Parts: sequence; structure tokens; C-alpha cells
Amino acid sequence: MPSFRVSAIAAKFLALMAILHVCSLAQAQPQTLSIAAYPAVDEIIKAAIPQWKKKHPDVEIKLVSRAFDDHHTAMSTALSTSSNLPDVMALEFSYVGRFAGGGGLEDLALAPYRIKETQARFVPFAFKQATISSGAVVAAPTDIGPGTLLYRSDLLKKAGVTEAELTQSWESFVLSGVKIKAVTGAYLMAHARDIKNILIRANIKPGDGLYFDAAGKVLVDSPRFVRAFELARKVRQQKLDGKIGAWSTEWTQGLKGGSIATQMSGAWQAGHLANWIAPNTAGQWRAAQLPEQAWAAWGGTFYSIPKAAKNKALAWEFIQLMTLNREVQLNAFKGHDAFPALLEAHTDSFYEQPIVFLGGQKARLLWRDAALKINAIDVHKLDPIADEIINTELDKVLDQGKDIAVALADAKSLLERRVRR
Repeated sequence: MPSFRVSAIAAKFLALMAILHVCSLAQAQPQTLSIAAYPAVDEIIKAAIPQWKKKHPDVEIKLVSRAFDDHHTAMSTALSTSSNLPDVMALEFSYVGRFAGGGGLEDLALAPYRIKETQARFVPFAFKQATISSGAVVAAPTDIGPGTLLYRSDLLKKAGVTEAELTQSWESFVLSGVKIKAVTGAYLMAHARDIKNILIRANIKPGDGLYFDAAGKVLVDSPRFVRAFELARKVRQQKLDGKIGAWSTEWTQGLKGGSIATQMSGAWQAGHLANWIAPNTAGQWRAAQLPEQAWAAWGGTFYSIPKAAKNKALAWEFIQLMTLNREVQLNAFKGHDAFPALLEAHTDSFYEQPIVFLGGQKARLLWRDAALKINAIDVHKLDPIADEIINTELDKVLDQGKDIAVALADAKSLLERRVRR
């Protein structure tokens, strides 16, 4: 055999061996699924990794966790530049509409996801929160925030105020605050904005959004907003709020020291109070339904897949594990107070257990009941802007005496201009 043919065969053999070696190295290297989250969602994800590894032992989880605001800022930048995007992105409810408006998230209603086939397994309002006006579902709900009224039972007792008085109506709620302030010196709430935040979210008509109806009409001059502004003004006029912003040092000190008598929020707030805000107040807090049984949601966590993600099939499998697995959902609830969005996780003896921090109250039963009575709210891409405008106008009413009708008319005008752009 001529030497040149031997050399050619040898070269082909060596080339083939090199290709096989590269392929074997590629197979040996595990796949990586990247997930971006924030506290305590990151801890919930870590706890679920062993279950993920049972099904995908060859797929590593790369979890990038940032502080709440930093996470959403980073995700906003990543979506706008289509760079440094994770395969799975955790989002808090208030950011879902904002991010959906940019068109950078996968529509989970479409194949291969077909999330609407599992819609009946989720708390109705939670699923609707991730559905935009086009019908696209941009995220899957994993936990929810049924609205609740948390109050200091010791302060109410000292002031001679009953829970029934506190919750009968919003007017009686404010009158109770007058009694509490007169006897104990404690503020009824941290900021008058708190009562507005709940009232504009309460008992919204099916098909309407927070600030816009199904046709995109601006709703901020409706009776719902008028009443919310009037009651917030009454709270300020009676000096029942401390003008304290949520999550500030002054706010945590007020909840810890007993100078704030109530806190309206999502049910998850009870866990925050118990675990890090005011653990020294264990046994002094109680939970109740919101005044007038105003069913409202506050917060919630969702998982989404960026359109530019590299591992969409694996991302969807992971999201299904986190949202449709009863064990994972219950573990998140038991370990991190993440109230399940999955209805199958609403039947467990855990709901019957007394909560020591709430004086032995079985408050989870209240929250489960509330979760099923909250109307779904349509999300709109301009919701975050509307929120800023409404808060600005309320501040003008509270701090500068601006007429409520004028304030809401100005807010409506600004929003209508944004809609026409």
C-alpha cells in the first residue's frame, strides 16, 4: 500500500477519534439550568433541587439570587438588552404586567407549554394575574398573598375595641383607630396610603383591572378610588397614621415597639413579623379578614421563561415542578409562609394548626377562605405607571390639601395621554 494512502487513512482515523473525544467530553459535562430569584424564593428553590435531581441527575441548577429590588432591576435590564438572561425568572406580581409589556417573555399558553390545560388546578385569581389582555399567559403562579388585617390584640383590649368593631366597615375601622390612638397613643396604621392600597384592590368587578377596564378605559375616577382617597384623607386628618413608609427602619421599629396597631397586607406578612420584623411581639398579634370582607390580593410570586432563554424545555419542566407539585408547594408554605397557588395544596392538616405567633389562632383557614373569594384582576402594561401617578396625587391630597375630584381627574388625564401614545 502506498505510503500516502496510509497517511491519509491515519489522518482520517485521528480526526474521527478527535471528534469522538470532543463528543464524549460534551456528554460528560452536565447541562446547566440558570434560575434568577430573590429572597426567600431562592431558599424555596434550593429546597426543591433534590427532587429535581431525581429526574435530571445530569442537569445542574445555577441559582443567581439578588436582593428584591436588585433582582427586578437586573431582570429588566436583561430583558431590554437580551443579554445575561436566565432560563427561569422569578417575578413578584407587581412586575408581571410591566415585564409582559416589553414582549420578552414566553407565552405559556402556546405549545409546547399549554399552561391553560392546567388552569383549573390554580387559585383562579392567581392564574388571571399572569394573563394579559391579548390572552397570553406570561408566567406561572407559585404563591399568592390573600389580603388580611393583622392587628395588635393587646392594644385593642387596652382601648376597649373589639375585632368586630375594627372590621365591621371601613368607617368603623377608622373610628376604632380614634379610640386606639386616644387610649394607647398608637397609630392605627403606618401610612394613610395603606388603606388606599387595599381599597382600590378590593372587590374589583370580573374583567376589570386595577386601573383599566377590559377595553383599556382608565378607571381611576371611579367610586372605588374616590372612597379610597376619602378614607385615606380621613385617616390623615384624624392623625391616625405615622406617615411611615413600609419596610423602613421606622416602620419595623413601630411594629416591634407597639406604636402601630394594625397592618393590612398579604398573609405572608404574618411570617415576616414572626421571623424577623417583630419576633418579640409573639402572641400579641391576631389576623382577621379585611373590613367589610373586602377580598383583595397583595403580592405573589411567579415563574417566567424569557424568549431568549437557552434551555426552554428544561425551564418549563422546572416551573412545573415548582408550581404543580403538591409536595413542593406545601414545603414552601410550611418553611417560608409562601401560600400555595396550587389548589391541591389547600388540603392539609397544616391549615388546622394553631399559629403560636398569632396567639394560637388558626389563621391559615381564614386566608384559605379569602383566597377563593378574591376576584381575578386583569393586568395592564401601564399598571406600574398608574400606581406611581395615583400615589403622587394621593400625596398631594394628604400633604397639600388638593381636592380629591381634581386629583383623580388629573391622574386620569395623565393616564389617558399615556394610553394614546
